[in-house]
Amino acid sequence: MADNQKDTSDSGYLIEEILRLKKEKDAVILAHNYQTGDVQDIADFTGDSLELSRIAAAQKADVIVFCGVDFMAETAAVLSPEKTVLLPAADAGCPMADMITAEELRILKQRFPKAAVVCYVNTTAEVKAESDICCTSANAVKVVGSLSEEQVLFVPDRNLGRYVARFTNKEILPWEGFCFVHDRITPEDAIRSREAHPDAELLVHPECRPEVIDLADHVFSTSGMIRHVCSGSGKEFIIGTETGILHTLEKNCPDKLCYPLSPRAVCTTMKRTDLPKVHRALETLTPRVTVPEDIAKKARRAIQRMLDV
Repeated sequence: MADNQKDTSDSGYLIEEILRLKKEKDAVILAHNYQTGDVQDIADFTGDSLELSRIAAAQKADVIVFCGVDFMAETAAVLSPEKTVLLPAADAGCPMADMITAEELRILKQRFPKAAVVCYVNTTAEVKAESDICCTSANAVKVVGSLSEEQVLFVPDRNLGRYVARFTNKEILPWEGFCFVHDRITPEDAIRSREAHPDAELLVHPECRPEVIDLADHVFSTSGMIRHVCSGSGKEFIIGTETGILHTLEKNCPDKLCYPLSPRAVCTTMKRTDLPKVHRALETLTPRVTVPEDIAKKARRAIQRMLDV
């Protein structure tokens, strides 16, 4: 390699270049808690979907680099249409978001015309545009409680919908979608983890199956897990969500011991983002995520209504 050439596979060089380009392009980098550790470490902000939605809406930077999956970048583009929103891994989709379409939701609304439509933020902009209000795992119970309707169509996550149903007298009609990462965590995983770590608290995500939730000490969104582990008096925790959060916990609470409930709890599409792709996105300002304004206007109403709750 010539002296004047740089090795773009070197992480140190990539980080320097990312920081330089971020300043040059007036960009901010957002990373979900499920991203790899090195991607989280170069982000300006990390968090769960609700936290990052709020952050994206408040940013003054010209460019938002969203290290996550496509629906997250779409949400940022809906909330900040004047900004350039980049998704470094163009193929980073969300299988659960693809489990319902806007056309399917329209048919469902015709069948239940008196029901409010609550859509998990893990949906396409088209589905959000057909919904009354969005929610995340952190605020789903509060969002449903804010509605005057007694019947609620909850899309697309059946597990989150059934979790919400525990805290309301409203009739929750869940769509049969699911997060493949959380849905494949089993009660047997929970039992084995408790046997291996008898002094640890078991924390699980509300996207888990009801029979797993029944075995947990606490149910939290990813941000809730981080707050509980870092601020509580407990010393050991079994973490029942995607394993990327373990890096966040180790970084924020190095004095706590955290174990994965299942080492198989890996979102492969989240892991498609890496430092070379973040660098390339900043360098080329691609791949850019945009949402047609007619869809964005309707989706923005549902997202903003959630943010106002």
